[in-house]
Amino acid sequence: MTTIQFGTDGWRAIIDRDFTLTNVKIVAQAIADYMKNHNLDGKGIIVGYDTRKGSQHFAEGVCRVMLGNAISTFVTERDAPTPVTAFEVLNEKAGGAVMITASHNPPEWNGIKYIPDYAGPALPDITEEITKNIDQVLKAKTVKETSIERGTKRHLFKSTDPKIPYTEFVEKQIDLATMKKAKLKVVIDPMHGTARGYLDYILRDLGCEITIIHDDLDPTFGGARPEPLPEFLVSLKSKVVSLKADLGLATDGDADRLAVFDSDGTYLAANQLLPLLYDYLIKIGKRGGVVRSVSTTHFVDQIAKKHGFPVYEVPVGFKYVGQYLREQDVIIGAEESGGFSFKGHISEKDGIFTCIKVAEMRAKLRKPLSQLLDEMQSEYGSFYSGRTEIQCQEKQKQVVMERLSSTIPDKIIGIAVSMVNRIDGLKLILEDGGWLLIRPSGTESILRIYGETSTKETLKMLLKAGKSLVSKALNE
Repeated sequence: MTTIQFGTDGWRAIIDRDFTLTNVKIVAQAIADYMKNHNLDGKGIIVGYDTRKGSQHFAEGVCRVMLGNAISTFVTERDAPTPVTAFEVLNEKAGGAVMITASHNPPEWNGIKYIPDYAGPALPDITEEITKNIDQVLKAKTVKETSIERGTKRHLFKSTDPKIPYTEFVEKQIDLATMKKAKLKVVIDPMHGTARGYLDYILRDLGCEITIIHDDLDPTFGGARPEPLPEFLVSLKSKVVSLKADLGLATDGDADRLAVFDSDGTYLAANQLLPLLYDYLIKIGKRGGVVRSVSTTHFVDQIAKKHGFPVYEVPVGFKYVGQYLREQDVIIGAEESGGFSFKGHISEKDGIFTCIKVAEMRAKLRKPLSQLLDEMQSEYGSFYSGRTEIQCQEKQKQVVMERLSSTIPDKIIGIAVSMVNRIDGLKLILEDGGWLLIRPSGTESILRIYGETSTKETLKMLLKAGKSLVSKALNE
């Protein structure tokens, strides 16, 4: 039996190799045990799944285990976005959800994720407990399960369609009059994933003229990984320009991340969208701080400072962002990898809702996003962000990070290091406001190098200097 490690973002593996129905049932039993240990089993559980190979089959296996543990089980009628599955936890007042998805990863991968009763990513104490439960299940070699037919007869099983409740929940948070008046022309690319029938449906309901591409159900995602990066969205960019659309919007495989193209085909990264959205929320009367991961732009820090609001910096992982959205006075939270959510919404990242808020911003301010960004940079200064990476074996990661942390340079590219931040990896804050972050990836055998500074040329030099520091530490 393969050892199963349920990490902070669930458990992921290659389909038919480690990600098998047997292993999925073991993880499902561990989740059921967690729910019973915390008196959540009486509230029931939501089960959702994405569009990749076998996801519905694996979801049915989870359902059988939950039913075998006498937990009321609600499975989505069709493939569902992760944020919609999380929303359904709140809608049904359930004890949590299980989502079968590998999100933006390649099609040969799949994963299983537990969403707790607060409808956000599981915090480390929860996933650590589930991991211990997995060990116990493996030792006992016992998984309780029963058929869906028997569960139905016992009134423990039913399917659920969260589309209309989720739509109503979203539209309560949107300026409907402004959206319907604007009649935006929008091109949507769900990348063959779960946002089809959700993002296009809601935007049409809000008066937008919609063109949608890659909306067919394809478990291979067109032969690429369903990650909303510019290199995978060439068709979207082309369609936006050729149709003279106001916006191009894309979501990843399970619709928890997004990408945005402006009317001229300009791609706006998450580090550009976050300050735009935060500034917009303040303009329409929202009051509160912002929470961002350690690898995310400091542009928002300047906006918060101007208005007297706090900035909270957290380790990489939307679980930490979500915790601040639930517990602190913040109105938006984000990661540079494209995950966003908002106060009053679910504390899980939601690419669908964020796309709709971007459209609302475009309709309300009546200017192209690139123009809005230029205006903000004129007020707050220029911020150029980027990242690169270096291959590093798992066994070397800790050693390399220790070497880097023990020899902090006084200067990088001739600029003094004014502060050292070790909240997640090693972050060097420079005297001119720029910064360099080096941290190990939690899912790949690489060290990630992030940087931000005031010019494109300086950013290239900064990232190159970061790679040199890592290479030196690797070869010591």
